[in-house]
Amino acid sequence: MKKDSIIKRIYHNHNFRFLIFGAILATLPMWVSMGVFKTSMIGIMGGTIIYMIAALGFNILLGWSGLISLGTAGFMGLGAYLSAYAVMDLKLPWLIGVIASVVICTILGIIVGLVSLRISGLYLGIVTLCVAEILKKTFDELTAFTGGFSGKSADYPSFFNYELSQGQTFVLMVVIMVLLMMLTRNLVNGQMGRALHAMRGSQVAAQAMGVSLMKYRLVAFAFATGFASLAGALYVHFINFAYPSTWNLVMSLNVMAIVVIGGLRSIYGTFIGAVVVYALSDLVLKRIPVVGDMNGFAYIVSGVLIIVVIMFYPGGLVRLFTDFRNLVTRLWKKIRKEGN
Repeated sequence: MKKDSIIKRIYHNHNFRFLIFGAILATLPMWVSMGVFKTSMIGIMGGTIIYMIAALGFNILLGWSGLISLGTAGFMGLGAYLSAYAVMDLKLPWLIGVIASVVICTILGIIVGLVSLRISGLYLGIVTLCVAEILKKTFDELTAFTGGFSGKSADYPSFFNYELSQGQTFVLMVVIMVLLMMLTRNLVNGQMGRALHAMRGSQVAAQAMGVSLMKYRLVAFAFATGFASLAGALYVHFINFAYPSTWNLVMSLNVMAIVVIGGLRSIYGTFIGAVVVYALSDLVLKRIPVVGDMNGFAYIVSGVLIIVVIMFYPGGLVRLFTDFRNLVTRLWKKIRKEGN
């Protein structure tokens, strides 16, 4: 009985589940080397992880805080270029370059958060979109820093003069993703999560309960921009290249679609949304005859999914798994009851 209790406690430990999830995902390079999957699978799932990290920060902002931003792509691009410049031009260690890019972008995110104290809703979205467009224009023109339209190249991460391969970089990104999932889970289920939830429900009521709107708005923007910049830094060191045209409004909308499709305030839902928005096209849609050759079909599917999810599953696709699990549980209990 005591052993069963320990097993149940371990099973219900979310950090343990995150570790198991990451361990399974990290085996992908091994399956690729064995020929089970094509090499392109690492690139597809690596991009999914990058989108997942950016969307996880956006979920903190939109899902838990009720704030909106259309500037995610701009901060991802800034993080990518800062990291690439620090590592490739300044010859700083990879870890130092990434940390520096995240810190700088987070500070900028806090400044944007200060602006959000006076505006909200659609107007806040427009302001963040303007910030992203300013950054994108800077990427185009500041050629000494970004390479301009020619793009900026970067190498895979290296530690102590040892450069990782694509597969090893993928495993590193899985580790980072799992750590961020743990961090997010612990934050939103603590005092910060309760404050953000109160602020999302009613700012007036939150202030009446002693919640500092200034503090928690800045915290929400700091996490959102920090996660986005980290995703951008991982992007440039995984793809090994970055163009200014990459960091556009479409990318910001894709991040928003990931959160809406996967599920607001759901960590696993964010990953499911990233798979649907980013990987579904390469894994499924492009393999369908005729349909796969239609340019922009993936965007149509994403739009239709958003409409369907909002109408029938406002909690996101993650609710499908919850409903399926509940159905299996009820059937199992019914079978056991009839058997007795």
